[in-house]
Amino acid sequence: MKTAQQNISVQKWVAAVSVLLLAVKFVAYYSTNSVSILTDALESIVNVAAGFIGLYSLYIAGKPRDMDHPYGHGKAEFLSAAIEGTMIGAAGAIIIYKAIRHLLNPVELHKIDYGILLVAITALINFAVGWYCLKTGKKNNSAALMASGKHLQTDTWSTIGIIIGLVLLYSTGHQWIDSVVALVFGLYIIYTGYSIVRSSIAGIMDEADTKLLGKMVEVLNNNRRENWVDLHNLRVIKYGSVLHLDCHLTVPWYLNIHEAHREIDVLAALIRLEFGESLELFVHSDGCLPLSCQICDKAICPERKNNFVKKIEWTLENISQNKKHALN
Repeated sequence: MKTAQQNISVQKWVAAVSVLLLAVKFVAYYSTNSVSILTDALESIVNVAAGFIGLYSLYIAGKPRDMDHPYGHGKAEFLSAAIEGTMIGAAGAIIIYKAIRHLLNPVELHKIDYGILLVAITALINFAVGWYCLKTGKKNNSAALMASGKHLQTDTWSTIGIIIGLVLLYSTGHQWIDSVVALVFGLYIIYTGYSIVRSSIAGIMDEADTKLLGKMVEVLNNNRRENWVDLHNLRVIKYGSVLHLDCHLTVPWYLNIHEAHREIDVLAALIRLEFGESLELFVHSDGCLPLSCQICDKAICPERKNNFVKKIEWTLENISQNKKHALN
């Protein structure tokens, strides 16, 4: 709950800052008549809409689980990110249309130096807010915050490109530079929107996060206990900022229920230490079989049936298989 409230608080600032920067960019556009500055302003309209959509999605995602949503409401974050990505792509298409139109029918520009100053200020603010969004989103596993952070930082880089174009225009007087810069960054914005939509669909469809799983496998290998004979059928599903992890842990068959549960508690504590408190763990404990002796390096085992041969290193491929590991 604390994490959810932190996410909502950050997103409130994102929405408020987006409204302020939108006003500044439209002042810059009406002062200069620059189509490249208009591209920035149009993207800021998306920022405002996406900021409030993200805020609502975080409110929904932070609601406690209920009878209708036993796993919580975290998937709302992925829907929010998908909408935001779609809106970014639409803004990019409008920008390209405007750029081509102004390239074919040039308009007179004025007060370029004033426009450069205003959009430069918005770029600095966007970068700072985007950086904090990404930092908090990664820490709290929030898809909505990470989408907002990427969006704001994309806005920053596109603004920097626009500033460079305006400086060249101001220095040379070639007004076609304005439209060409807008065209290039319109294409970049469309690509960014596609990337966000792709990532959100992966979350909705529970696509395996290989980067997360790879890091988890590394942590488990480095902290492996002698009673963890085997680990398999590992799966991780994201519900917003909450990770749901399922796995089968093989322990010596002669451990009683309390001893086996203690091993599960150690496993849970290790994963929470590395990946945050917002984690649910469902561990099925298996008793070892005689064939497990060959991969078990437990020093003192009163029930060993076969000699230890080789320890199997857990990998992203073998740890996700739904069967106990054994030597061929």
